[in-house]
Amino acid sequence: MAYLDHASTTPMLPEAIEAMTAQLGQVGNPSSLHAAGRRARRVVEESRETIAGALGARPSEVVFTAGGTEADNLAIKGLYWARKRRRVLVSAVEHHAALDPAHWLADHHGAIVEPLEVDDLGRVHPDTLRAAIERDPDDVALVSVMWANNEVGTVQPIRVLAAIAHEHGIPFHTDAVQAVGQLPVGFAESGVDAMTVSGHKVGGPMGVGALLLSRGADPVPVLHGGGQERDVRSGTLDAPAIAGFAAAVQVAVENQPATAERLSTLRDDLIERVRRAVPDVVLNGDPVNRLPGNAHFSFPGCEGDALLMLLDAKGVECSTGSACSAGVAQPSHVLLAMGQDGVRARGSLRFSLGHTSTKADVDHVAEVIGHVVERARRAGILI
Repeated sequence: MAYLDHASTTPMLPEAIEAMTAQLGQVGNPSSLHAAGRRARRVVEESRETIAGALGARPSEVVFTAGGTEADNLAIKGLYWARKRRRVLVSAVEHHAALDPAHWLADHHGAIVEPLEVDDLGRVHPDTLRAAIERDPDDVALVSVMWANNEVGTVQPIRVLAAIAHEHGIPFHTDAVQAVGQLPVGFAESGVDAMTVSGHKVGGPMGVGALLLSRGADPVPVLHGGGQERDVRSGTLDAPAIAGFAAAVQVAVENQPATAERLSTLRDDLIERVRRAVPDVVLNGDPVNRLPGNAHFSFPGCEGDALLMLLDAKGVECSTGSACSAGVAQPSHVLLAMGQDGVRARGSLRFSLGHTSTKADVDHVAEVIGHVVERARRAGILI
């Protein structure tokens, strides 16, 4: 089986499995004051230091969450409530973990959500952000633009965008879930005020993540309870998962240059061979400034779901460029924002490579993709 859906979730790294399992048999609430609690607290704090060091942050800036979705919600809702301004500027190609909280604020708290347009490669241009802010800078609560797109792989000019927001004293959040481990990611160096990271995207366990928060970025809590994590995110900390998360981040960041080089080679080979097998295929996203492990294609005359199932039957696991809502396939909002029509958007697939990907995986895709596309097109004609 060729697993090419690492952007969805990637297998745990051996180092993360070892770190997590070493803690699973231990007892102790990290908030307890007895010896077992202090031992668990030490695991959490050492993990916090590891993650901070790997990502160029202070340990005090690492706030643990249950994953990327919670971190995005905390950043967007929390900063909106803290700022008491109405306008929320988000890129039109954000993950739903960022878009949906923004629109929830519009529906329930009077926020004005303004999507930042992207070009046909999925990029937010600095002039676009500047123009949006300057329409009424005093009423902007925050800006949120993801570091790298989870569907088409386009990398955004985060440092430039954050600097523009800061010219007007506006906090800037970025969802860096896809970027960590594939791109050089430095929290302080980037200039962002809040950054989302997820464990299972970097080879750690599911159900754990972090929101990195700079000094002065104090979102209103979304969860209330015990006052853990700077009184920003209440809830008993999962010491085993945090230990696995920290080990994964450390290994992923240390290996990032070599990983990027290896994945870029595999990705470029995959793109070339898919194009050779299907001459009219269209590569989506920025051809240069994209994630090393991302190859996103539109296949004219095909339905993405049909391609997905036919490839699955041939031993290739990937994902479509569409989201499903109530059992009805919908075109990807990312591709629509990039100017594609619904037909092309529905005929798209994402192949995403990761630390277990090999040349054999690429060879397998190249071997079956031409036949699969031909069969999917015949099925479309029959329908």
